[in-house]
Amino acid sequence: MPASSGVSLILASAFSILLFSTMQMYKTWFAASQLNTIIGGYLGSWLFIFYLTAVSNLEAVVLGKGFQSKFFPEITFCLLAAMAACGMIHRVCTTTCVIFSLVGLYFVNKISQKFHTTTAQVEIISKKKRK
Repeated sequence: MPASSGVSLILASAFSILLFSTMQMYKTWFAASQLNTIIGGYLGSWLFIFYLTAVSNLEAVVLGKGFQSKFFPEITFCLLAAMAACGMIHRVCTTTCVIFSLVGLYFVNKISQKFHTTTAQVEIISKKKRK
């Protein structure tokens, strides 16, 4: 059973704060080796996904269910925030964060289209049959 927008907003916000603080606490470990830096970028991409989820759910709660996140400003803002968090750890961490975030954004978009397109198509087909 999916969570409501309010519950998802709270969970995504809590996870993003927890992940950001964990990354800051262990920043010396992430900067210690190349593999750890890549892991830091991967965690930064999860931070991006949590930020984007929190922002999207906040907009859904405030502006209504039909509101969609756009590339500018929501996705760009969340990506810049995740990049800034990774930049506090290591420069390479920022680069890998961008790469992993774009891959994650592709899959989130693909899942979103699959979930929301089927619902929209059913509504369009049912409206056409009524006419």
